[in-house]
Amino acid sequence: MSKIKVALIGAGQRGVNYLEYALQHPHEVEVVAVAEPVRERRESFKARHGVADSKCFESWDDLFAVPKLADAVLICTQDKQHFEPAMKALKAGYHVLLEKPISPDPEECMLMGEIASQSGLVFSICHVLRYTPFFTALKELLDKDTIGQLMSIQHNENVGYWHQAHSYVRGNWRRKDESSPMILAKSCHDLDILLWLANSDCIRVSSFGSLSHFTVSQAPEGAPARCLDGCPVSDECLYYAPKQYLTDDTDWPTSAISDDNSYSARYKALFEGPYGRCVYHCDNDVVDHQVVNLEFANEVTASFTMSAFTRDVSRTIKLMGTHGEIRGAMEKNEIEILHFGSGKVERINFENVSGHVGHGGGDVKLIQDFLKLVRTNGSIQGLTSVNRSVQSHLTAFAAEESRIEGNTVHLQEFMQRFSRQKGKSGSAI
Repeated sequence: MSKIKVALIGAGQRGVNYLEYALQHPHEVEVVAVAEPVRERRESFKARHGVADSKCFESWDDLFAVPKLADAVLICTQDKQHFEPAMKALKAGYHVLLEKPISPDPEECMLMGEIASQSGLVFSICHVLRYTPFFTALKELLDKDTIGQLMSIQHNENVGYWHQAHSYVRGNWRRKDESSPMILAKSCHDLDILLWLANSDCIRVSSFGSLSHFTVSQAPEGAPARCLDGCPVSDECLYYAPKQYLTDDTDWPTSAISDDNSYSARYKALFEGPYGRCVYHCDNDVVDHQVVNLEFANEVTASFTMSAFTRDVSRTIKLMGTHGEIRGAMEKNEIEILHFGSGKVERINFENVSGHVGHGGGDVKLIQDFLKLVRTNGSIQGLTSVNRSVQSHLTAFAAEESRIEGNTVHLQEFMQRFSRQKGKSGSAI
């Protein structure tokens, strides 16, 4: 087996977690370069992977300014920093694994899909849910017609009240203008899964939702701008920052607030940084609950609900067919198959391979699939690619337009709009 050499652009938590695989399987993959503007992160990654000083860069421009030094790059930057390094990587001849979302701009998504197709290079998107044992089993059950013809899907993404506060009220994805709409940032995974399970193009989308709770109008009386400024309701507030971040548990999400996990550094981060703000006095504008309705070309219908107001961070799904139904809870590693007529009930249980950070085992299998594609120079087909991902992303953009404007969006017309702006004739994905 040939060893694949990779470079990492963006040594944040996602990129670092993906490339733990290289430390566990050094005969398969070697990390030879990193581009990361934050010195502490760059130095930490360099030391962990033994990257040479000459191959540690402050920016992707510096990395691409030198001759090609790896087979592939992993791009794990923030949402708005995907397009430029991805285009430069393709131009330089690198295979690419790109963190989702592809881009917060629909035109950039479509353009990347077109250019990647023309390049002949592997260009995969980190839609890790496709690689989990849970969703793989659901897909196999549907492909075997276990419940007859699939008719409809109900899918919930239970964000979790504390996760919403961390990532989408205080955190990096709190504002559309700085990242992307929440339906894209959080749930392009889920829209991709719905397209995969329905096994058909989406043709119409409608959506409803709003930011209702994490607003100034919901703030308790006397609540200050920052939790450490003497909050009068600290004892009962679900979102009092020290309860979350100043405990003995320094795993995610606490690890995200400071590169130094010492108590003093975390206290300083709450005193000065975004994670110490009152959740009712932040500058967030993304929704805290949203529902999306989808119709597919094969007449399958789906309803998707994303809500902050759940205890657990989890995904639950119900698949309804002509001969039975399937119910699943990803975080419980459980699938239940109910057969009509006979009343027979089957249950499938999975070993708990990893927690939230590893996406139920999907992260590892994603990396394995990408390495296999690179090793064969893209001669075989992977589970995900930029072309497959473009439609799920455009579905998310269409859902956001529907939510704001109150209309039903026809996907073909919606996609053609952006193709025409690029001077293209427009075609179905």
